[in-house]
Amino acid sequence: MRLPCLPVLLAGCTLAAAMSAQELPTAGLYGEVRNGNYTANAGRFRLPVPVLPELGGKVFDTENVVTFTDDVSTHVSVAAFPLDMSNKWELETRGRKDFLTYFYTEHVFANFTQRFAGVANERSLFTPELRGGALLVFTLLPGGSAFQGKGNVVDTSAAPPVAKRGTLLFVEREMIFILSSELAERVTQRSAFQKTADEENEILRGRLIELAQRLQIPAPRPPAKR
Repeated sequence: MRLPCLPVLLAGCTLAAAMSAQELPTAGLYGEVRNGNYTANAGRFRLPVPVLPELGGKVFDTENVVTFTDDVSTHVSVAAFPLDMSNKWELETRGRKDFLTYFYTEHVFANFTQRFAGVANERSLFTPELRGGALLVFTLLPGGSAFQGKGNVVDTSAAPPVAKRGTLLFVEREMIFILSSELAERVTQRSAFQKTADEENEILRGRLIELAQRLQIPAPRPPAKR
């Protein structure tokens, strides 16, 4: 399965199209922002915009990935890729939990390791009751923060921080969804943010579960009658 836009999701790279969540019309976006909601390209999903323009909030997207970011505490991405025949076969033969682990390892983690040295997965959790079965992985990314260099970051003279990213994957409507969120406080507050690894993971877990629950995925349209 070829995922040409996955580096955007994983690394928080700057995209060509950008706009504030309150700006209309949505020229430059593949999807659409209207009445506080983002609708993805081809109507694959809908999501309330989780950033505010007053905090520097912006929306970037490609055909498959949308990223919401602000200058304070939010860097969230949602990707939706239709499953090709190979991955449908992998899902059928492996089962949901093993397939999501396989997909994360082959595509998401492999991209992390190409972009950042010293990447390490901290923990993974499978939640059967979330979106029909969802895998959540916590990853440490040395130098991989979307907040490094922003004006609100303290200790800017110190070495680049080790960012923590949570990634949540699930399959629905024959698409693989990849939700990603950075724990901003780890970078923006540095030494003032005193949490254990488990406490950090719980914060990310709560944010990603809330994001997944707010995601609206429409049922496929029935074929036109002849």
